[in-house]
Amino acid sequence: MSVWFITGSSRGLGLEITRAALADGHQVVATARKAETVREQLPHAGDALLAVPLDVTDPQSIRAAVDTAVERFGRIDTLVNNAGSGLLAAVEECDDTAVRAVFETNVFGPLAVQRAVLPLLRGQGSGHVINISSIVGFATAPGWGIYASTKFAVEGFTETLRTELAPLGIHVTLVEPGFFRTDFLDPAGLHTASGTIDDYAPTAGAMRAAVASLHHVQPGDPVKAARTIVEMAAIPEPPLRLPLGADTSQAFEAKLDTFRKDIDAWRHVALTTHHE
Repeated sequence: MSVWFITGSSRGLGLEITRAALADGHQVVATARKAETVREQLPHAGDALLAVPLDVTDPQSIRAAVDTAVERFGRIDTLVNNAGSGLLAAVEECDDTAVRAVFETNVFGPLAVQRAVLPLLRGQGSGHVINISSIVGFATAPGWGIYASTKFAVEGFTETLRTELAPLGIHVTLVEPGFFRTDFLDPAGLHTASGTIDDYAPTAGAMRAAVASLHHVQPGDPVKAARTIVEMAAIPEPPLRLPLGADTSQAFEAKLDTFRKDIDAWRHVALTTHHE
């Protein structure tokens, strides 16, 4: 039995990970801006569940949540950085206020939570950091540019974090879900630009229409995804990347094919830039 600390636990994938970890016999610190919502969703969890308020954009809130977790359970073993928000719009359509808001939650949020939890894991000489990325954290698409850029950032610092923490006995994993049947596409979770540009109607505009038709009929099962994440965390050598969903696998394969094609086509040019 270990202690899980999960952000964004009141709904969607975060709630299902909380449920799966509890079902597997773990103790869970489930955090959300409104902690009472977590307890309402899991009324029979008992003492294994500690619901704590946490706003990932508020350092004092993070510190208080971590302190409460340690006071209750004495340690943290698995950190899941799941809290996030979406932004669906053409890159040019996004103003600075919208861009900064999504970066505050999706990038600076998990960085701040990590800084609060990692001293505990380093002191224990063990633990696991699981950062929730996205299908567009590796293979983006029209309309997702700004959101993807936040997940690209998460991918970058998480890859590096793995190399820095491995010698200390701490595992690090990126989870990259495709479209799963959660409420992520609700207006509360997915924001759009205040204005649109007609020239992007065939690209970002088409994506907005497609996403609207996909809402609540996404192909991925969040219950199965959560169970997979909890099972993955139990193996001795967890992966750096855990892509989830057939759509993610297809998108990643296509991105790798394109990447390889460009490398092969331009290798002769790349080599001409070397000092002789």
